[in-house]
Amino acid sequence: MQQPRWVDAATVRRSLSPDRARRLIRRELADGLDPASDPPRLAAPAGDGQLLVMPSTNRRAAGVKVLSVAPGNPARGLDRIQAVYVLLDADTLTPSVLVDGTAVTSLRTPAVSAVAIEALAPAEVESAVIFGSGPQALGHAEALLAIRHTSSVTVVGRRAEAARSTAQRISGLASTHRLTARALTVDDPQVEAAVREAQVVVTATSAATPVLGDDWVADGACVVAIGSHEPHRRELGSALLGRSLVIVEDLGTAHREAGDVILAAAQGALDWNDVRTLQDVVLGRVERATDRPNVFKSVGMAWQDLVIAEQLARP
Repeated sequence: MQQPRWVDAATVRRSLSPDRARRLIRRELADGLDPASDPPRLAAPAGDGQLLVMPSTNRRAAGVKVLSVAPGNPARGLDRIQAVYVLLDADTLTPSVLVDGTAVTSLRTPAVSAVAIEALAPAEVESAVIFGSGPQALGHAEALLAIRHTSSVTVVGRRAEAARSTAQRISGLASTHRLTARALTVDDPQVEAAVREAQVVVTATSAATPVLGDDWVADGACVVAIGSHEPHRRELGSALLGRSLVIVEDLGTAHREAGDVILAAAQGALDWNDVRTLQDVVLGRVERATDRPNVFKSVGMAWQDLVIAEQLARP
């Protein structure tokens, strides 16, 4: 068997821009992909974290991402999530390409969020707030700036030094307009005011309980929550979801993994019948709300990884 070609993280970043990734994800949804066709994510406890397996197939290819989630890794100077992606030939199922799976995740997650933000956020986004200071915080800032001329980004983190570092990196992303990025810690009283003024709020944390107040988000603003794929964890409170238009990637997957939505529904704040999908938004079956917040809860799905890996595998 011929050895699979290896695509490293640097090649991933060089080969595919965040905005190109967004357009690929959007096109797949617009062309009729059924997210429900993905098999459920497989998870097993390992050490102090988890091992996850995420397979997906389409008419062109098959692929699987194998990843680990180690909550203690950031303190060791390592990524919390580490992964490898295996792309296989559709007919023979022969492994053809191996890709740095962490880089795939870092690219596709903001790309999916950007599809939602493009449709659910106001046309003018003067300010954004990002909770979290890891790779996803930076990736979401880059994805946002590709579709909106945002002039102010506030990074909210548990550790001041990490938040400042991420804010500094974000401040250098804008090439066409002036951008101010600042850092706040989670207990800073200025956080509430920043969220109230923001048109886009991203929560990219490992929190198990809500990181912002239920009444902080303005009507018409867009909130993207990506931090958890477990049914007992959430970054957003029930009352916020209860007063929002709520969008998920897939209803079946959300019933299993979207803790923010699961807990809000269990507490009677939200009716599952009112929850819509990102494909509904892309196809124009749902329009952004202006009289209430717009919430996109993402857990990450295997088909998204496959879309990105296929593009990276092209010569």
